[in-house]
Amino acid sequence: MSHLSLLFRPTVDGWGGKRMKRTFAIVLVGLAAVAVFAALVHFVLVAANLSHSAPTTVQGLTPRRIWATVAMALGFAGVIAGSMALLRAVRRIGNRGRNGAIVALVTGALAVINGGLNLAVATGGPGSGNGVIGGAAAFVLGLAGIALGGLTLSRSRRTVLQSEQAT
Repeated sequence: MSHLSLLFRPTVDGWGGKRMKRTFAIVLVGLAAVAVFAALVHFVLVAANLSHSAPTTVQGLTPRRIWATVAMALGFAGVIAGSMALLRAVRRIGNRGRNGAIVALVTGALAVINGGLNLAVATGGPGSGNGVIGGAAAFVLGLAGIALGGLTLSRSRRTVLQSEQAT
């Protein structure tokens, strides 16, 4: 049997049915996460009373949009670091994700502070050039990064305490 025939050989449950189900589930979870993220950003904009679009739209990058984009990147980095740290804590690899959890907490806090400040000084809604969508996204991503970092730290402490009590 050649390598090519092994590649296209049907499995017991059809042409890779388990992989297709897993991929479909991952896509559905991803779409649900995007919908929840968009709803949370909208909620933050409504809470900040900035949900109405601007009468005139500003095109291009403005200093506040750049500020909001950097804050949003910090929040996204916090979510990624917190997710990877949580994965390390679950698998009990290395230091159980404590360093990544601290990175997630710091970057998440910076994103929340900068996103909140951006929303506080904004004078108009979406399209005004103030970066309100980016600020709201940074606020939500920063909170998610803080939550992931805190969850990872609590999980890593619990596993360390359990291993010390076993000895």
